[in-house]
Amino acid sequence: MKEEFDSRERGVSRRRVLQGGAVLGTASVAGCSGMLNDNSSDGTPGDANVSDFRGTGPLVEGNFRGSGQLASGRPYPGGTSINDLPDLSGDLALYIGGGESGIYTNLISKFESLYPDFSVQPSSNDSASLAQTIVSEVNNGVNKADMFWSIDASSLGYVADNDAYESLSNEAVGAVANSQFVGDDNAWAGVAGRARAVPYNTNQLRESDIPDTVQEFPNTDALRGTMGWAPTYGAFKSFVTAMRLSRGDGATRQWLVDMREAGTERYSNEYAVSQNVANGSLAAGFANHYYALRVKNQRPNAPLELAFTEGDAGALVNISGAMKIEGTEKGDLVDNFVRHLLSAEAQEFFTTVSFSYPMIKGVKPVAGLPTVDKLSPPDIDLSELSNVQDTIDLMEAASVSP
Repeated sequence: MKEEFDSRERGVSRRRVLQGGAVLGTASVAGCSGMLNDNSSDGTPGDANVSDFRGTGPLVEGNFRGSGQLASGRPYPGGTSINDLPDLSGDLALYIGGGESGIYTNLISKFESLYPDFSVQPSSNDSASLAQTIVSEVNNGVNKADMFWSIDASSLGYVADNDAYESLSNEAVGAVANSQFVGDDNAWAGVAGRARAVPYNTNQLRESDIPDTVQEFPNTDALRGTMGWAPTYGAFKSFVTAMRLSRGDGATRQWLVDMREAGTERYSNEYAVSQNVANGSLAAGFANHYYALRVKNQRPNAPLELAFTEGDAGALVNISGAMKIEGTEKGDLVDNFVRHLLSAEAQEFFTTVSFSYPMIKGVKPVAGLPTVDKLSPPDIDLSELSNVQDTIDLMEAASVSP
């Protein structure tokens, strides 16, 4: 359950997490707008020297930490090292949501270089389409993949709802620190997280101008006519779905109408929202947390900070995750591969290359971000984010075309 904390703690953990341009430096974030959303893929991350990844534990050959000042000085990650896991061996047919040129396939290549007897045959598309393909193939007895690696919980939930999965082993999901990030019946395991956030321009707004709940935004004078959103983005639809689940369709529709009538400006993606906040074209916006980090990485002195709301859809923490497809003959390999995704090295990779939230204890988020247990996400089952069609219908009814 969500951890309680007083206003003094909140002031440290929820806001002003991007202070200090030198902290961000020039860390590679090429995968941020690629494999962490289904809309684009803009390259693969750079590598740091192996010497940057020293610590008290054993060091696997190859690098799993992003380059630049963001990664510099981080402690050796906690958790289970790849060295302590069984070797990966065999061929794995993988459906991977979001394209094959981003950070996830880069990580797969690292695994393949470590294990000569292991290879992955990836098939890439957007996560929602792959989820539908999986259900269709399982229903027709045509098994073309062993594993699904989705960019969002909604696609994992769709496969689970249609009984097109096999449960992951307890060992495979055991490293995940928060039970909210493991599906019922071990249907899936989260491997990297992203939090909804409110990037705001510090030249135009103070911390106190950002309400604690998104429901207050339409009636906040400092925000009316100054905000931006990206309704076509999958992350935005998951945010609206979370609001439906927690507040109901009527209240959600009214919120969308109120925000639209308050002059919220429409953008094609959430990176653009964050960029325009930094530019001063917007005072604030709605976006996944890592887009502001990417902007700040490129422009360390940009007047940009992040705020997080409390206990509502604006505080949603979504995940990319992995699941075993019904009928696979490679179940043990899938379990072992998931364990590798939750290893200390892989979690450090996700955290320092794409600025994702780690899923295991012992790996800290970057740039002073509050840890997941300091956030206050809505108490919902992430699998229920799969009910996207009702969200699309509701957005259209509110004249906020998805």
